[in-house]
Parts: sequence; C-alpha cells; structure tokens
Amino acid sequence: MIVNEKNITGTQINYYFICKTKLWLFSHHIQMEHENEDVRIGKLLHETRFQRTKKEIIIDNTIAVDFIKKGDTLEIHDIKKSKKMRKAHKLQLLYYLYYLKQRGIDAIGVLNYPLLNKKETLKLKAEDIIEIETTIKDINAIINDKMPIPIKRNMCGKCSYYEFCFGGL
Repeated sequence: MIVNEKNITGTQINYYFICKTKLWLFSHHIQMEHENEDVRIGKLLHETRFQRTKKEIIIDNTIAVDFIKKGDTLEIHDIKKSKKMRKAHKLQLLYYLYYLKQRGIDAIGVLNYPLLNKKETLKLKAEDIIEIETTIKDINAIINDKMPIPIKRNMCGKCSYYEFCFGGL
C-alpha cells in the first residue's frame, strides 16, 4: 500500500517523534526556529562540516537532505548535533529513503554526528515502511485536528516553541 506522503516533510516526521504540539505548530506555519540558539548551532555545524560536499539538496520541494554521496550505492546523509533525539533522527532519514524508494530510487542513509565523531548507516526495511506509513497517517490526523495541548517535558526548555507553549507559567 502506498500512502500519499505528498506535502509531508522530513521535519514533520522528526517533530512527530519529539512533540505533537511542535509538529502541529510547524505544520500550520507557526515557525520560531530562527530565534533558537540550538538551531543556530545546528546551522553553523552544517556550514562548517563536510565542506567539500554540496549541502541542502531539496527534492520535490518536500525533503531536504544534507548531502549525497554517489558510488556503488547512493548515500543520503543527514547531519545531527547529538544523539539525544536518535529515534526522530532515524525515522526522518528512513522517511527520506522511503520517499526516494517510492520514486524508484534505492539508497542507504547515513546519520552523521560530527561533534561525536560518529556515524550510523541505515537501510530501509519492510518494518520501517510500515512504521513510516503509519506515521504519515498519524501526522495527517494531527495537523487536520485542533492543536494538541502542550505536555511539559525535560526537553521543552530548549525548544524554540517553549514560550509559545508555556510562556507565563
């Protein structure tokens, strides 16, 4: 079964696994990332690492991969600052592989953690496809409903939406 992932971005997949409120706000064009220090650090990391590669490759105005390596196997690379949100990072990259596979392109994914000097290679498996298709359905349900009530967690303090969700508390 092919689920229509049109208009679902990698960022939305990532936010789904981090916070449903953040997903909803971002999906309704309420974006505050430009004011967040962690986002600025991430952008700087993208600009200063892997300098010999073309970065931010946008495909179909839907997904944006950090860089691609061509060889015997096409490699889709995503650069991340830390492993704190590993599941979100992993599913975002697997979504990129799924998106490409739907268009007849087979690739592997590589999560790059340059500050940790680590990388992780991912291959899209049948169970990943099922999880991604379920996630796409859930994302559509969330963004087509009312904003989910914010749930305060430890990670909220560093979120660019913190003041929006919890300002005055």
